[in-house]
Order: sequence, then C-alpha cells, then structure tokens
Amino acid sequence: MGTKFLSPLHLSLLTISTLCLSSCSLSVPLPPPLPILPIPTASQLRWQQSEMAMFLHFGPNTFTDSEWGTGHADPSVFAPSSLDTRQWARTAKENGFARMVLTTKHHDGFCLWPSAYTNYSVKSSPWLDGEGDVVGDLAAAAEEFGLELGLYLSPWDRHEPCYGDTQKYNEYYLGQMTELLTRYGDVKEVWLDGAKGEGAKYMDYYFDRWFKLIHQLQPNAIIFSDDGPDSRWVGDEAGFAGSTCWSLFNISDVEIGHTIEEYSEQGDPEGTDWVPAECDVSIRPGWFWHSSEKPKSATTLLEIYYRSVGRNCLLILNVPPNTTGLISDEDLQVLAEFTNIRTAIFSINLAENATVSSSSVRGNGDTRFDASNVLEESIYSYWSPKEGSPEWVLYLNLGKSISFNVLQLQEPIQMGQRVIRFHLDAIVDGEYKTVINGTTIGYKRLLRFPSVETRFVRLIIDEARADPLISFIGLFVDSYSTTNDLDEDDKRFSSKIDTVVRRRWPRQHGHFFIGRTAEM
Repeated sequence: MGTKFLSPLHLSLLTISTLCLSSCSLSVPLPPPLPILPIPTASQLRWQQSEMAMFLHFGPNTFTDSEWGTGHADPSVFAPSSLDTRQWARTAKENGFARMVLTTKHHDGFCLWPSAYTNYSVKSSPWLDGEGDVVGDLAAAAEEFGLELGLYLSPWDRHEPCYGDTQKYNEYYLGQMTELLTRYGDVKEVWLDGAKGEGAKYMDYYFDRWFKLIHQLQPNAIIFSDDGPDSRWVGDEAGFAGSTCWSLFNISDVEIGHTIEEYSEQGDPEGTDWVPAECDVSIRPGWFWHSSEKPKSATTLLEIYYRSVGRNCLLILNVPPNTTGLISDEDLQVLAEFTNIRTAIFSINLAENATVSSSSVRGNGDTRFDASNVLEESIYSYWSPKEGSPEWVLYLNLGKSISFNVLQLQEPIQMGQRVIRFHLDAIVDGEYKTVINGTTIGYKRLLRFPSVETRFVRLIIDEARADPLISFIGLFVDSYSTTNDLDEDDKRFSSKIDTVVRRRWPRQHGHFFIGRTAEM
C-alpha cells in the first residue's frame, strides 16, 4: 500500500482533538466542601472574631450608690468632675477589647444623651451646664481609638409616665432608639434585654418591630437579646458558658425575658439559627461602681476568659466608671495584669514549628486543605479530610519533647460548626495516652489539663455533623491557673447535652444532620 498523507484540514482537526484530550486529562481542583447550615452572617463573623467587648454601666446609680434606680433621683446627682471617655477608650484598646457598649439609658430612665423625648437626661444635669452628651463623646473616642461602638437602651423605664401604655411606650422607645442609631455614626451592637422588674406596670414590648428598625437603621449592627436574633445571652451573669456550647440555636423555641438557662448556655446541635452566645459579667460585684466594692483578681478574669472566649463565646466585661467619670485605678491595674497574663500564655505557641500530617486530605493532597494549614491562626485556611474518610486524625511531631497544659482549637465557622466530640492523645512512655476529651469547638476552644511532656500528639475527631474542618491547633503553657479539673467538667456537660437538649426541649422544626462516629 502507498503512504497515506493527511490534508492540512485533517491535521488541524487532529491537533485540536489531541489538545482537547490532553486538557481533559488534567486534574481539576476539587472545590471546598459545602458549608453545613446554619452559618454566620458577615456581621456575626466580625463580632465573633473580636472576642471581647467592654461594658460601661454609668448613670445616676453611680452617684446614688444604687444598682436599681427608682427613676426619681434628681438629675442634679449626675455630676462627674472629670469625665473622660478617651480614658475609657484607651483602656479598652490597651487591654484587647474591640468594642465598648454603653448603658445609654438604664432602668431608671435617665438618658446619657440629650433626648428630645424627655428632660430626664444629661441636659437637666449640672454636668457641662446641661450641654454634655456622653454618648456623643464616647462615639468620638471609639472612632479615635479604632474601637466599635455598642449601645444598651433598657426596655424598662421607671421614670417615663407613658410606660404601661403599650402603644405609646413602644413609640417612645423607638423614637429614642432612632435618635441613638442616626446621630452617632456606625453602631456595631445594640444590646437589649427583656427587663421588667418586680412590681413593674404591664407592658408588651414589640421586639420584632424594634429589631426590624435597628437593622434598617444600622444594617451591620449585631442585636443581642435573650434569644438573638444575632447573639444570645448565655443564661447567667457569671461569664460562664456551658462546656458544650453550640452557636446553633432555635429562636422560635425561646422567649425574651423567659430564659431557659441550660438551653442558652449550651445551644442546640439541632438548631436551625446561628445565634452565638455572649457572656456578660462585671469586674466588680455590682454593675455600677460602688466605693465599698473591689474588682475581681486578674486570675479570676482569666478563669472567666477560659469559660467564655474559650468556649466559643464573646466575653463582654463590665468596667464601670466611678463618680469622677473615670475608670478607677484599681480596675485599671487588674485589667493590665489580666492582659499581661493572657499575653504571657498565648504569645508562644509550642506547636508553631511542628510537622503536621493527617489521616487524609481532601482532593488527594490538595494543599488548600493540607494538614499544615492548622498552624496558621486564621479561620480562612483549614484542614479538610477526604470526603467519606473512615477516620479524622491530625498528627503533630513537635520536633522535641515539650511540656504544655493548654490546647487551643478553632473551626472555620464560616463553613458551619461541625465537631461534636474530640480528644487529644500524646505519646507518653512509648504509647498514646488520652490527655483531654472535649465537646464542641466553634470559633475558639481552650482546654486546660495537667501538664504533659511529649514530642508526639494527635487530635482525633470522634463525632461531627459533617466532615470536620480544623483551622488552628495551638499548645501553650499556663502557669497562672489554679484549677486543672476541666476534664471532669467536660464529661459532666457532655452527658448533660444529651439529657437536656435532646430530651427536655424537643425541637419543633428543622432536621438534625445525624453525627457519625469516625471509625478508629
């Protein structure tokens, strides 16, 4: 047979066909795993990452040595001699607080701004001859120091005559809320409660309308209340969250003013709403400043930090200004000590230079999901196991034998909260031994335990709502804490989540993604 030659047209078609086959044979990157609902909004993400806010209770109660004002104190009692909101803001900034939340009006009805709707405010006080505006001053100080502004406007008003007339008072309240949210720039948090003290007149608070207006006027603001919509009360005023703490929640199952403490402190693994918890506590026994009271110690604040920020919550610590209008020197000293302690513990991550491997990696070794990502303290890079993997394990070789007693874990919560149970093992005397068991991680989890010395550790995810994603692992040394019994604490709360959340309050809607146990 003679030689067969291809025409230029055939050669072109063959070249194109070859290129197509070559292109199709290239590996295509696997996209990230699907987020598991619910997930946080952009505002909720920013709020969670701020970790700590400073609460400022200030008003006539400060000067009358009261906690619960009657609404009848003369405005002349409000007379701070040296009020300096820049000192407040500087204190917050220097001690790691990202936001300040001011009680613009407490239950006594006295307003720290010149409201057009009442004369019971700073404009009737001798402070700055009635020309002062605490809210305005604080807003300017917050902007100067790069802090976010939050405002608390009490629903209960013991001074306003129309309180008790549902329609009139709701109009009054929304009028004041509008003043606050349109005069002072960006407001990042609006703090509300269902306050209605013993003997108060009957009132129906129109929370749904309040929430709609707040989001209309300040779309980036987080609304805090007993049940959200954006962040929830943890259920106590000690600053402690449950050892098991979900950001998942069911808003429709709770009512503002009627908190179910155990449900609030733990959240709900079957929840259909993303409503993370906020832990409120005062640096002093009371919420307002009293000369007879002393601040908590720095180590007590550290304990609160572990049980709030370290349990997937935001800590809002009240630091009340005194009668001069300044934060007291003894409070400043405790805050500085608290900051120094946190810095001493968490500035050195003993796992920083570890070699990390894993039981599997999504996308056949895709570096975007590699185990080494857990050494970067960011929720936007993470380890993801291979889909359908029978086990979920991260291995750390620390390079040398190191002693530590604190574990920090983080999940990329923008992808949903996933981990139900986990434990940390270390090679001690030639074999793996369990160091600590834990339930739930969320944005940040901190666990303390008796010091362990080892070169090799492994993190095992025992149960999750979907394939687990881990964004950070840190190992630290805490030489300040006096309690090392959180192992038993975790076991107690782990059993409580089964008996309380899943049985006592059966969900009325939503479908729970059944967690599965990894095969060891």
